[in-house]
Amino acid sequence: MAELESPSVMPKLIAYLSSLLQRVAESNDLSGLFHPQKITVFHGLTRPSISIQSYLERIFQYANCSPSCFVVAYVYLDRFMQKQPSLPINSLNVHRLLITSVMVAAKFMDDMYYNNAYYAKVGGITTAEMNFLEVDFLFGLGFHLNVTPTTFHNYCAYLQRQMLLVEPPLNLAESSLNIGVRSQKLQLCFSEDEASHQQQQHQLAV
Repeated sequence: MAELESPSVMPKLIAYLSSLLQRVAESNDLSGLFHPQKITVFHGLTRPSISIQSYLERIFQYANCSPSCFVVAYVYLDRFMQKQPSLPINSLNVHRLLITSVMVAAKFMDDMYYNNAYYAKVGGITTAEMNFLEVDFLFGLGFHLNVTPTTFHNYCAYLQRQMLLVEPPLNLAESSLNIGVRSQKLQLCFSEDEASHQQQQHQLAV
């Protein structure tokens, strides 16, 4: 959408996505104390010292991918969590999931993009690890990379509404996304069934 090209929009989008992912990760960190969680290639040994927001800002600054890539990366994370319910986003895997989802989105969306070695440097990991993460992410998505214009528009509209609701200050207490302690995944904000627009709107309102 044209709004994404506005210089004032991307900082707000990054701030909102960062705050959302932070809450999801903290929720699942707490849940993991009581319910064992699957360890995968996305997990680090310790929590990264860089915050989620600073990490996203770093990716935005150096990856030079289109703003649309961040929306598509969010779509991919949503799909990934739905297909991999035993792999909830937490503080040990959120950074690797972010750099991988943005890189995959850039490759799918943009005509020109950096290679895996460059994204590895941006993300603070090795090229070999970046390659492994990409393959695992693609298989985790079932190679479902296509994002229809309707789906993209719906995600943009959803994010725009949420950004209006949470500024300022960022407060996700009323978010339609279920990120309570019992939730162990980033919930889809709506169905991707483009034939059921009314159902999508109902789910957004819940």
